[in-house]
Amino acid sequence: MKYIISTDSTADLPASYVKEHDIAIQFLSYAFGDTVYGLNNQLDPHDFYDRMRSGEMPTTNACIPDEVQNSFEAYLKEGYDILHISFSSGLSASHNNARIAANELAEQYPDRKIILVDSLCASLGQGLFVHYAVTMKEQGKSIEEVAAWLEENKLHLCHQFTVDDLFHLHRGGRVSKATAIIGTLINVKPVLHVDNEGHLTSVCNVRGRKKALLKLVELMGEQIDGYQNDIVFISHGDCLEDAEFVAAQVKERFGIQNFLIDYVSPTIGAHSGPGTVALFYLGNTR
Repeated sequence: MKYIISTDSTADLPASYVKEHDIAIQFLSYAFGDTVYGLNNQLDPHDFYDRMRSGEMPTTNACIPDEVQNSFEAYLKEGYDILHISFSSGLSASHNNARIAANELAEQYPDRKIILVDSLCASLGQGLFVHYAVTMKEQGKSIEEVAAWLEENKLHLCHQFTVDDLFHLHRGGRVSKATAIIGTLINVKPVLHVDNEGHLTSVCNVRGRKKALLKLVELMGEQIDGYQNDIVFISHGDCLEDAEFVAAQVKERFGIQNFLIDYVSPTIGAHSGPGTVALFYLGNTR
């Protein structure tokens, strides 16, 4: 039975990848003031981060159930089943909103399947999770086989990231104002990850940007034993050189040759800020 893979814009996959592999994207909107950006009016990522650097603070929204329902229904009408891989339920209401849409459609299309997988992932971690699903689909795996693999392996999709500005984490409620002020004064850079519940949590703090970037790679080394990573994904908040530095360190240390590097999307970047660098791979534990 033919099926389509669907995910959210928070997977941060390049448009060329989405088109090549025929992935359905559910867009999460964001806004600067009264101007809302989404599917039909997106800011260039560099412009988005420049506006944040200038002091503008965006707001974000989960995907809208009616819009997801319309997207799903278009595929169901064409005879497709749907495997939807959602943004972490620990970070957004989008997974629950997709479930609402799927439940509405199940009654109308009893012969079609809509399988939802809560990725517990974000940014190109979600993107890498989707990549494995796409690869298996193109190898001829059924929707049930792919969904089963995703459920079995979601907690092996490791996220390690650092941010450059503690005040963005403070605005998102991740650190106190005092921590942000003191940490900034002494050049502390936090290293965080996404835990087994899909929440952002702190791993450690290090002094200095370069040490934080190197820490991402060090943590990867502690987690990948027994896992074959043919490709590693890296996302960044408008700091490509830092992302490429991390890629070079991963290549040198582990011999991995293939990387996908792209921007952290506005929905996530609104909370992590310019200068975020995130590293994603398969490992034995998050």
